[in-house]
Amino acid sequence: MEEKFMALALKEAEKAYKNNEVPIGCVVVKDGKVIGSGYNKKIEKNNSLYHAEVIALSQACETLGSWWLEDCDVYVTLEPCPMCAGYMLNSRIRKLYVGTRDPRMGSCGSALNLSNLPSFNHSFPVVFGLLEDQCSKILSDFFKNLRKK
Repeated sequence: MEEKFMALALKEAEKAYKNNEVPIGCVVVKDGKVIGSGYNKKIEKNNSLYHAEVIALSQACETLGSWWLEDCDVYVTLEPCPMCAGYMLNSRIRKLYVGTRDPRMGSCGSALNLSNLPSFNHSFPVVFGLLEDQCSKILSDFFKNLRKK
């Protein structure tokens, strides 16, 4: 089941790729149904807030009519940055599935770990490596093509 949802996040990442955005995709799932999805739109919107996770989480909140996402799982192709990890903490997500790690900016266990700090009033488990090869490949292909240009 988890691979199915990460495959949907990869489809979102492909949309970003086609729009010349860094190919990151995200879906939010509750009770086996996608209630939010998104892909990077920072260039399109000319705004650094438009990360895939922010878009997907915002859509999920709108769908539920609540900021509280405690029964929701998040699937994202690249480990979240500090801003997105903070949004997940504040939204009280249940669990995070990550395709590939981000050793430079990843904030759920790689560069730092905001998902499980004892001083915070919420934490969430993180599962790494779901469809890791595909999630890594789309990113490396994107940057390889970008360097060619």
